[in-house]
Amino acid sequence: MAKPDGLRLDHLELAQGSFRLSADLQVPTGDRVAIMGPSGGGKSTLLAAIAGFLPPRRGRILWQGRDLTRLAPGDRPLSILFQDQNLFPHLTAAQNVGLALHPGLRLTAADHARVEAALTRVGLATLGPRRPADLSGGQQGRVALARLLLRDRPLVLLDEPFSALGPALKAEMLTLLAGILSETGATLLMVTHDPGDARAIADSVILVADGRAEPPRPTAALLDDPPPALRAYLG
Repeated sequence: MAKPDGLRLDHLELAQGSFRLSADLQVPTGDRVAIMGPSGGGKSTLLAAIAGFLPPRRGRILWQGRDLTRLAPGDRPLSILFQDQNLFPHLTAAQNVGLALHPGLRLTAADHARVEAALTRVGLATLGPRRPADLSGGQQGRVALARLLLRDRPLVLLDEPFSALGPALKAEMLTLLAGILSETGATLLMVTHDPGDARAIADSVILVADGRAEPPRPTAALLDDPPPALRAYLG
């Protein structure tokens, strides 16, 4: 029997009010996948279910053959990053990163060294004492990526985390993210509305449209010849 590999959405059905979304697909370990589709199609809903915030109506969510479906969000082997970067405004950048190691911030000297190393890795070596309000949008994104780096989870979920940034800064953040993924070997699922983002970082694309999340297809092939639902969305 073949060894379980990566993320498996096994006959998954999700419901929110009258909205329904189904998915039956697999994402191999280490792949980088963009999730695209029309607004309101269910992209964020799909991530919420994988993260554990939305119980499925039926079906299973598996990682490396392990059933995650009934696990609490904090017990799942993943990190999730939203558009607002999930930073606590009353904490410094270093403290926000340190949450990856201990939710109560009871950190050892070795932990503090790891926090400093992570901040240095994302280009914020001297900005640990600053609070989010004193950082630019790009710097806030780097803090969030430093925390993601320290969490070191094998599955990373991103819900349009860089959509508020300008093109040059967003490209810089995607390059930084790609470097972190190469270091950690993590599997990526990233919701985006920008085909340029998908081409920059994703091996494949999951199209979410018409109540269904389709199995991943190679990025270039899908975007060069998009199906009607995606073509209408992209314009």
